Amino acid sequence: MDLTVWRTFVTVCRLGSLSAAAAELNHTQSAVSRQIAGLERQLGVHLLERRARGVRTTAPGEVFRRHALATLDEAERALRAVREAQDGDGADGRPLAVGATPSLAAGIVPEAVRRLLEETGPRRWSLRPGLTGSLYEQVLAGRLDVAVVTDAPPGLPDDPRIERRFLGLDEMVVVLPAGHPQAGHGRVHIETLADQTWVEDNDGSAALLRRHAARAGFSPRIDLAAADLPGKLALVATGHAIALVPGVLGCALRTDVTTTALVDAPTRGIYAITPRRDPHPGAAPLIDRLATACAALGPRPARTAAAAD
Repeated sequence: MDLTVWRTFVTVCRLGSLSAAAAELNHTQSAVSRQIAGLERQLGVHLLERRARGVRTTAPGEVFRRHALATLDEAERALRAVREAQDGDGADGRPLAVGATPSLAAGIVPEAVRRLLEETGPRRWSLRPGLTGSLYEQVLAGRLDVAVVTDAPPGLPDDPRIERRFLGLDEMVVVLPAGHPQAGHGRVHIETLADQTWVEDNDGSAALLRRHAARAGFSPRIDLAAADLPGKLALVATGHAIALVPGVLGCALRTDVTTTALVDAPTRGIYAITPRRDPHPGAAPLIDRLATACAALGPRPARTAAAAD
């Protein structure tokens, strides 16, 4: 099969529109339609459902989309590897593909990579943020050489194909809008925040919040949902809600929010995962530096907007 057609299909899925995909790919809409129709004939199934406003994948189309993404990503890695071998870098000189959860990608991981490069010299590397489940699958698929993840719900599977190393514990904190009455009061019991509106951006963080609140005898009002961590912090900064966030975010938080620590705060374990087969030679040294950074984690003082400035 022609991977160009696969790229067209993936683009159509991402944009939800044949015309938008044609514009992005600099094709005509009829050319895109012919490519998709040809792909459907080859596979013998309908991949897209045409609707009044764009298209969406059928059940077989969604299965093919996921595999197409993995195949295209691997094809790109293969092309890069060939170019690097031609340049004389060899296998040991291949770029180090790193994944990390959003909070870890905001500080600890880039800092650990910086220290590694200072000691070993320049090396090409990439960073791909994502949630633990997605990063785990990418390590299995060979698209990531190392991923820094957590055991927040639903946790980490026990898979013999994956090597994992415990790096440390991260204490969750509550982020508040600047000027919130609870700001600057030291550690607080979560029940003092029982009347607050909460915002969450993923199921794992929400599960930690519900579990901790249940021990205090109440159910938190998670009335707002955010697409990602920046969106979550924006809703807090504008006074719409408060949120539970990883303590590792530290000084990476925006300056118009503040944090408060919790009594008996919930924690999550931080792990580095790598494939057992054909590990990247740069993965182990990076993990050592990540372990050093995580060893320094511990109870952190509350962060105020003034301190952030």
